[in-house]
Amino acid sequence: MSEKLSQHYRAIIEGLGEDPDREGLRETPMRAAKAMSFLTHGYQQSLDDVVNGAVFTSSSDEMVLIKDIELYSMCEHHMLPFIGKCHIGYLPNGKVLGLSKFARIVDMYARRLQIQEELTRQIADAIVEATDARGVGVIIEARHLCMMMRGVEKQNSSMKTSVMLGDFREHQATRNEFLNLAGRQA
Repeated sequence: MSEKLSQHYRAIIEGLGEDPDREGLRETPMRAAKAMSFLTHGYQQSLDDVVNGAVFTSSSDEMVLIKDIELYSMCEHHMLPFIGKCHIGYLPNGKVLGLSKFARIVDMYARRLQIQEELTRQIADAIVEATDARGVGVIIEARHLCMMMRGVEKQNSSMKTSVMLGDFREHQATRNEFLNLAGRQA
């Protein structure tokens, strides 16, 4: 795949009016292809692979919150990065997920061409699928370079999205507890 991508990057460089054979650009098509492959490696992962059996029986039924999981993704509209944080809360239902798996789930979906709204939903659905949680809340706050570097060029803008499932959607008190613990007022 890298060779084919490399050829496409070479064509892009030529299309911009640059000489892909000049010293500074000679290796750029292959480097760009490798970078893009890395930035989108989530396509090669599945939820089962990422969770890798790290679901454990637990009597805990109180809210669990994992806060400030950094994420890096690529806007599917302009193929420019968006960078932010993800906050995940869930109510265990006899099972808990290994802590590092939350970050791995975020990365798996973030490392695809995405829109933030869909990314938030995919993470929430994956937590429910992996744990059978009674409820899940996911908040993502991100800055989009497609809005900062081009178009309206608003440097201080950010986007917040949330998805609430199960008890987080059905019970205002649960939602409020999550928002308060995440540092986001209800």
